[in-house]
Parts: sequence; structure tokens; C-alpha cells
Amino acid sequence: MTRLDRLLRPRHIAVLGAGWALNVIEQCRKMGFQGPVWPVHPTKAEIGGLKAYPSLADLPEAPDATFIGVNRFATLDVVAELAAMGAGGAICFASGWTEAGEPELQDKLVAAAGDMPILGPNCYGVINYLDGALLWPDQHGGVPVTSGVALVSQSSNIVINMGMQQRGLPVAYVACLGNAAVVGLAELTGALLDDPRVTAVGLYIEGIDDAPAFAALAQKARAMGKGVVAIKSGKTELSRTAAASHTASLAGGGAASSAFLRQVGVAEVNSPSELIETLKIFHVHGPQIGRRLCSLSCSGGEAGLVADLAAPFGLEFPPVPQATHDRLFAVLGEIPTISNPLDYHTFIWGDGPKTTEVFSAMLEAYDAGIYIIDAPRADRCDPSGYDPAFQAIIDAQGATGKVAFPVASMAENFGETRVLGMMAEGVCALLGLETALAAIKAAQTAPGLDGWGPVAARAPRETRMLSEAEGKALLAGAGVAVPMSVTAASLTKLDLAGLTPPFALKGLGFAHKTEAGAVRLGLSTLEGQAEMPGATGYLVEEMVTGAVAEVLVGLRRDPVYGVTLTLGMGGVAAEVLADTVTLVLPVTEAQVLEAARGLRLWPLLDGYRGRAKADMAAVAAIAVRLGALMLADESLEEIEINPVMVREQGAVAVDALVRRV
Repeated sequence: MTRLDRLLRPRHIAVLGAGWALNVIEQCRKMGFQGPVWPVHPTKAEIGGLKAYPSLADLPEAPDATFIGVNRFATLDVVAELAAMGAGGAICFASGWTEAGEPELQDKLVAAAGDMPILGPNCYGVINYLDGALLWPDQHGGVPVTSGVALVSQSSNIVINMGMQQRGLPVAYVACLGNAAVVGLAELTGALLDDPRVTAVGLYIEGIDDAPAFAALAQKARAMGKGVVAIKSGKTELSRTAAASHTASLAGGGAASSAFLRQVGVAEVNSPSELIETLKIFHVHGPQIGRRLCSLSCSGGEAGLVADLAAPFGLEFPPVPQATHDRLFAVLGEIPTISNPLDYHTFIWGDGPKTTEVFSAMLEAYDAGIYIIDAPRADRCDPSGYDPAFQAIIDAQGATGKVAFPVASMAENFGETRVLGMMAEGVCALLGLETALAAIKAAQTAPGLDGWGPVAARAPRETRMLSEAEGKALLAGAGVAVPMSVTAASLTKLDLAGLTPPFALKGLGFAHKTEAGAVRLGLSTLEGQAEMPGATGYLVEEMVTGAVAEVLVGLRRDPVYGVTLTLGMGGVAAEVLADTVTLVLPVTEAQVLEAARGLRLWPLLDGYRGRAKADMAAVAAIAVRLGALMLADESLEEIEINPVMVREQGAVAVDALVRRV
């Protein structure tokens, strides 16, 4: 039993605030809540046909759940009284707290709550469609269910909109977090997952308050076999103020959050429609749909559309195996081209047995199948001619044990009644072709690693930038190869004895030396070299030869996810190329290499058209060494090497930017 059980599954409900209380009463009545609802009002004798109690002290007993629909200042007193009387929890509806520039007032609310859980403040509430318990002051789009998914949102309005969906998704709970002053994202979601009637969870996330707790939540869901899918908002803004490094801009926005969700095994989507369709897959089939897909349609146009729209998602449509080809040919004959995606033409349309054989033969060779089928609108047409095809999809899934997705290319061409009917047969119909493809891709999200979690995050701190010479010394101490070099306060004091030309001359004290004109390359001597205005000193290095690629490796502390690693194409054009991948530490060399293969320009690193292969294993080793350094030394805020000069064998850190407290 969790501390949220009474709040989420109450035996009785108290409501405060005349207008809002009436709304809550009406919604509970419509949903058939079996327990008592107790309005509390100092002057009204009844609200919504129910006896009103003058005060909380007059209630028959401490309520399991309370909807507080009074102003923010009165809310403080109500919460304190509920906590003192042993209430199970409350919804704090009022706004005007931290989100309105009043953090001190919110701190008082947290203190008043003590050990009692509250959702909010600035929160719409919670709907339990399983038990008919609603602490919700408005209309909603749900119906009673015996099982279904939970929708959790940090935005009340977003989840209100999703609750009005007509896509056939059975919803068991709707829950809002608001400001999450007391109950956070991981705790609320975990309590909902604990209900065996909940099949999956969909999240709208504005910010993750506790990344390690969220990682543990994802592992809990995985152990239960329940899928989690999320929309993470705020991708278009930098997660932190851009610092002096390329890493700060290249890893900004949603890169860190997407990396974190991927590493914990939470599917990420971009829109409410994609979230709903993914949840339908999880509800019917569970998480981790197989990657080998087939597509069937009775039109070459639809087959081409599937192929085109699937390409950006990286979905796989492997060729048709010979045995499957022969089985299909036996039914379809020589006119249709047997391929994947398959246009089976209309020769078999209306013939149930032949359609079932084609649908089953194709599906049997793959993990899942997409069946494009847009039914005629029933108000103007007769859709009964499509019934054999729908039944064939159901029969194909039953015969093969593989996943069959009927997909309407346009969402409105299916209808909620038909979706629910097919769901009753164990078949998940998806609405809107592009949305369906996004959902299928999300449902393929690999599970996270058991036991993995990010390191504790730190708030941003004041730091200083080390000179490149100091930074290189730090790298060398960690086992990272750096060029032979000398430093001096002025050009005249540089002693190049022991160094082999060609040389690189660098002015110290600049974050971006190239832009400052503080880099001179290919020198055989320092004769005739002028001082560099603004330089705090000078560094001369042996230039690295034999490099086949330039790569950026950057690590920085993140105020949410601990420490992030960014790897990508480097050099002066790093930001123009913007070809990077991001991971959240800790990571292994194998994980770094696997992530690197996701770079758009990976072929250039991997021997494209006879080019020499870059030793990316050496780069992965550098990344892991620097990660260990960051984790061991909490004074380090950021390390960036741009570029790492990568040879066929080995890699050398040529430029280093290090910031520390």
C-alpha cells in the first residue's frame, strides 16, 4: 500500500468551494461513485442535493480524498486541518503559487501538508474511471472501464484535451500534477502502475523533478510488463543557458531529455495523437513490438505512401522470404508484384478465405503487419463490403500469433465503435497513417538497462575556464592522448627544443580560438609571428598528422540528468553540421559506439567508399575516461574536446575547453 492509495481510490470524498464542489459532485454522480460525497461549506445547508457540513471537523470521519476549491490563502488552512485530522490526501485546485512568482506561499503549503499527499497546487485533479471516483471540477470525455491506461500530465489542459479523444483508448485514470509541490511525477505514476487494472501509462512532462526516481519508475514498469510513453515539452529551448562551448548549444533543447528517456526505456512521441495511438498498442500488446514489419494494401498508391512515410522513422520492411512469396503467388497469381510493402490488388476483395490466407501468409513471416484499410463513411455509404477484410485481419493475428494493425490512412475513416470492436477481439486498430507509424516506432523502443540510473544532479554553479594547457594536463592525467607541447607567457619565451614541426601556435584565454584569430597552423618556426591581442599566454603543440576524421566529445553537468555526454562530427564546422548524439552518464564504451552509429555522417567515419576507417573505439574509450573523471571530480562542470583527431589507430585530443568550480 502506498501513501496515495486513499487519494486515488477513495471510499469517501470531501469537497470544498461552492461552485467547484457542485461540479465535483455532479461528475461523481454521473460516473456512479458508490461512496459518500461530503460537501463542506460554512453557510450552505446543501450543495448539489447533498447535506453540507459546516466544517471539516463536522465530517463523519477523516476523508480519504478532498477536492479543495477555495482560494490559495484559504487552501493553506484547509490543508493544515486535513493533515492534522489524518485525511488521505487532497487536490489543491487554486493557482497563484510558484508559477505566479510566489514560491514562499508554496513552501507554506508544503509545510502545512506535512506527510499528507497533495496533488498540485494549480492542479485540476484526478479521475478514477475504474471505481467512479472523480475529484475533477469540469467535464471530461471518459467512461467507466474495467481496465485501461493512466494519463498523467503536468499540464491540466493538455490532459483535458487528451481525455476527449475518440480513438478508442480505454482510460483508467487521468491525473494532474500541477506544480508537484508534494507529490512528484515518479511517485504519482508509480502509484497508478501499482493498480493491476492499469495496463500502461502516458505522460505529458514539462520537467522531470527527480531523474533517479524516474529511472527507478521506468524499471518498475518494465518488470510489470507495462509500457510507458511520454511527450517531453520544451524541446525548442536550451535546457540551460548556452555556455562558451559548442556542447552547450549542440546538446541543448530536448537532446538530454530524449537521451534519458531512451536509456530508461520510455518511449517518446511528439504529439497527443501519437501518445494515444502508442498507448493503444501498449494496452493491447504490451511494450517492445518487434522490428520486422510488413505492410499490405490493395493499392499501389497506399503501398508507396507507407514506404515514403515510414522512411523518416527508420522502420524496417524486410524483403518477402521465398517461401512466403510462393504461398502468396499461389493465391494472387502473377499480376501483383509480391513485395514488402505489398499491393495485393483487388482480385481477392470480398473473398474471406483467400483474403485470410494472404493476410496470414504475409504476417507469419514478420513480427507485425500494417493493413491499410479505410472504411467508407457509414452515414452516406455502405461499409459492409469491408467486413471480410476486417475479419481476415482478426483471423490472421489469431492464426499466426503475430501483431496485426488495421490502419486507417486518415483518422476519421475508421470510427471509435469499430476500434473498440476490434480491440475486443484483441486487435489494435490505429488511426492516421503517419501517426500510426510514429506509434509503432515508439512501441519498438528498446527496454532500458536494469539497475541503470543517472548520477545526482547539481544546480548550476559559478565556474572558471581553465587554460588549454591546464585542460590538456588534466586530460593527460586521465589517460587521454594529447600533443607534445610547451607554454609560455609570451612568444619570446617559448622554447621549441624537443618539439617536431609542423607546429600549432595558440593564444590562451579564449573559448573559441579560431574566431578570435588565436590559432596559427602549419608553422615550422615562430620567427615573424606577431603577438595575439588578448592572449593571456601561448601554447605551441606538435600538429597531429595522419588523422582521418575530426570528432567532438563533450561532457557537461546537467541540472536534471546529472552528467551528459555529447558525441558528434567536430572541427570548426561542428555547429553547422549539428550532427551529434547525446547520452546520459554512466555509459560504457559499447554504448558510446552504438550511439555513434546513429550519426548521420557515420559512414564517413566507417570507411565510406574506400575511405580509411576512423578508430571510433579509441574515441569511445576517451569518452568513458572523461566520464569517469567527471564523476570522480565534482568540481568539474564541463569538458569539451573539439576536435579529437581520429586516426586509423588511436585518437588525440587537439583542443580542450574545461570549466570547473
